[in-house]
Amino acid sequence: MIGVFDSGHGGLTVLRALTTTLPDERFLYLGDHAYAPYGMRSNEEIYQLTRRRIADLFERGCDLVVLACNTASAVALRRLQQDWLPTAAPQKRILGVFVPVVEALTAQDWYVRGPSPYAPPRAARTVGVFATRRTVESRSFPTEIKARAPSMSVIQQPCPRLAEAIEEGLADDALRRGVERYVGQLLAKAGRTQLDLVVLGCTHFPLVGDHFRAALPRDVRVMDQPDVVAQSLVAYLARHPEFKRRPDETPGLELLTSGDPKAVSEIAARFYGAPAPFRHLSGVEPEPTETLIAESEAQ
Repeated sequence: MIGVFDSGHGGLTVLRALTTTLPDERFLYLGDHAYAPYGMRSNEEIYQLTRRRIADLFERGCDLVVLACNTASAVALRRLQQDWLPTAAPQKRILGVFVPVVEALTAQDWYVRGPSPYAPPRAARTVGVFATRRTVESRSFPTEIKARAPSMSVIQQPCPRLAEAIEEGLADDALRRGVERYVGQLLAKAGRTQLDLVVLGCTHFPLVGDHFRAALPRDVRVMDQPDVVAQSLVAYLARHPEFKRRPDETPGLELLTSGDPKAVSEIAARFYGAPAPFRHLSGVEPEPTETLIAESEAQ
């Protein structure tokens, strides 16, 4: 199976693109709703929580996990790949939603050292990034983009509480006003600089993508992150067929949550675009954040 992980519902927008693009694969989605949202947590908490849930997916038969959370990808992915995975599960792999976006933005494929097959048709010189506060503070987007395309300008805009407001089902008009405020703040930072393209750097934000497009100047393009991630996974599986579904397995989808399955399922349909019945991740109960930090310090 291919595991897909997010702190909550946002990763379902990525899952929808993955299941549409790869209908013959088996997917297991895990939302850590008991601890969501991650965007307001410390870096150490994000790392510890992400590590636990990826271990849960590995234990349930996933050899490849897509980290469908920009905050976790920005804060925890590299540390997981370099420090934890080589000893904990050396035959398994963790991918993030972050790398495909940077590949597309810079028009460079990390692995084949050539043009990215899913880059925008017109190169961008100035890119805007809307994301959670934690993702913005990590500076992962500007750092990685600049490493690939030093001449590209990156303007970041944190969007505090927007992901939570989307997940809580805040009225559409209130969401629109919030998006307009954040777009206005980013455009003020840009000043007279021509903004070419923006990235909705949180997997919740595609649900209000129309509000972003309406608030931005008409000539500014908006990158569809879930679609880019899906195309990237297609390319990855072509290079690594060992992670594809075996002939003796049937395609399918299973949804797990560390939270309340009934409450989660009621909200999930908005993100997935279809009924999304969740089951509870057995043996998981929320712990105080102090426990997570103490566990980290003991390692």
